[in-house]
Amino acid sequence: MQNLHITAQQIRIFEAVARHLSYTKAAEELNLSQPAVSIQIKRLEENNDVKLVEVIGKKLYLTRSGERMYQTCQRILEELKELNGVIKSEHQKIEGQLKIAVVTPAKYFMPYILKAFLNRYPDVRPAITVINRRRILDELKNNQYDLSIMGRVPEELKMESFPFFQNVLVVAAPPNHPLAKAKSINPKDIANERFLMREKGSGIRISVEERFAEHGVTIEPYMELGSTESIKQAVMAGLGISVLPKQSIRIEAKYGHLVILDVEGFPLRRDWYVAWMKDKNLDPSAQAFVEFLKSVDIDRLLAMSDTR
Repeated sequence: MQNLHITAQQIRIFEAVARHLSYTKAAEELNLSQPAVSIQIKRLEENNDVKLVEVIGKKLYLTRSGERMYQTCQRILEELKELNGVIKSEHQKIEGQLKIAVVTPAKYFMPYILKAFLNRYPDVRPAITVINRRRILDELKNNQYDLSIMGRVPEELKMESFPFFQNVLVVAAPPNHPLAKAKSINPKDIANERFLMREKGSGIRISVEERFAEHGVTIEPYMELGSTESIKQAVMAGLGISVLPKQSIRIEAKYGHLVILDVEGFPLRRDWYVAWMKDKNLDPSAQAFVEFLKSVDIDRLLAMSDTR
């Protein structure tokens, strides 16, 4: 493809279509109509006399030229993101304290995100408080933090929020559990297990109870513990089973200290949010952190850090 004719908008549109392999999903992501997306791809192909996508059996595929175009568009967009961050950091000094409240399960990935953020903004001084959801809600009302990281944004508080990462919840059990090698376990078959759960009001507990309720199952906790780490240790000790964030047990699962049960309806996927009070005036460091979360690929970042 010599003398390539392509616009910045077409780069963004083609990258989204190629990533989703769907005109409809790309249009939804970019807030465009599906015909508008299709027209731009067609113009891109016609202007460069090349076929980039093909539809076979109602399914969209990339041609070889399309694959090369996709890889190039990804690199261009990634470089533009990095350039945008560099330009912003050069024109606006981002420094000072950044106070973030983090619910306990998020502590397993937040250090890696913070490290990447501080590589970009080394003059920011983060003050991280790891606490349970109930305490976060109380202290947010008293304006104790700039931002909070949580799995559920409370409806009773007027907050702005942005989903930046998926929380993958799995059923964890000791390695010698009778169902360790079973496939497609019905939730009803583990309803009478000794369930270890977080305290009432925990975001994970609410999500888990809702998922089991969808299968007509009510879980009665055998034991309530105040942190994800204490539950993980209790599962490894053989005290029961639990639903835990996958990233919190990656090492233990890798080395066989516990197992992930194949239960119908799991993994359960929920969003992690960065949130702040609606009327709060964010300092430059807090605003930069929000923009960082919006621009960075968290899954890729954690994969590079070997945390997934």
